[in-house]
Amino acid sequence: MDAWILDDSPGTYRWGEIELPPLAADEVRVRVVTSALNHLDLWITRGLPRPKLPHVPGCDAAGVIESVGSAVTDFGEGDEVVVNPGISPVADIVAFGNNSPLGPGFTILGEHVWGGHATFVHAPERNIVHRPANRTWAECAAYPIAYLTAYRMLKRARLAAGETVLVVGIGSGVACAALTLARHMGAEVVVTSRSEAKRTEALAMGAVAAYDSADRSWPVHADVVVESVGPATWQQSTRSLKPGGRMVVCGSTSGPNVEISMPRLFFKQWEIIGSTVGSYQEFAEVTRLIEGGLPVIIDQSFAVADYPAALQRMEGAQQLGNIVIEHPPWP
Repeated sequence: MDAWILDDSPGTYRWGEIELPPLAADEVRVRVVTSALNHLDLWITRGLPRPKLPHVPGCDAAGVIESVGSAVTDFGEGDEVVVNPGISPVADIVAFGNNSPLGPGFTILGEHVWGGHATFVHAPERNIVHRPANRTWAECAAYPIAYLTAYRMLKRARLAAGETVLVVGIGSGVACAALTLARHMGAEVVVTSRSEAKRTEALAMGAVAAYDSADRSWPVHADVVVESVGPATWQQSTRSLKPGGRMVVCGSTSGPNVEISMPRLFFKQWEIIGSTVGSYQEFAEVTRLIEGGLPVIIDQSFAVADYPAALQRMEGAQQLGNIVIEHPPWP
């Protein structure tokens, strides 16, 4: 099949042919119609983490089933589907339930296993859902990892209607998803960005206020802070928390290490909560929300041949929402 391939890490992608692995009995083979970018596309080129090589990137994929394994029972050739990017072994699902991402066998499409920036992608049948009705192919690729990650973050932060959420660094797919989902849950959302244009767009998307991320402090008293930037905004984020507030963290795009005042942490009784991709139950819940009309924020679509340009746009933090890759139509 044709794919974007990473031969070494650190390294760069090349477009070429790579042999498709055999289809396991419990897997489906999906001909990709659309895929989407995630920061993992960049991290793995820097060895953060270093995947098993050669590697095909792409955490998000939607398309049409080309064939199914011998044990697959609920899907067939021609079905239009979306791939759940969080893959857990059945044993971990049984042991951990809705916390299956905590299991030792958890993997992510496009990070630990080959992803969607290719002609085909393989996934276990349990990671396949029917394409949500009345949603475009671009929307179907844009929602899985961003909306699933944001949904689990807000659930782990125990967000309640009427609370105030601060989304730091609006622009990424996860941040835009957090804005959309928090509003759906009945919260007021405040955002930050260094970009005046992004702040304006976020207000149009329903944020009640938007501040410059570069400011020394933001006039916010948040019940929940959604953080994915890290050291560049950490102090402002903690200062924005109410006593008893919860900060939920899914990434650290500006670096791996932060400092925190321990007295402020315990006197103000803050919670700092790590979070990652969600469970099968949470993916089903997110997919129902998408099918019900929840907005999916898309930045731009690129042809698969223009994947390097799409990566540059994401690396330069130019996007607002998910960047989608359009694959060639079926012959």
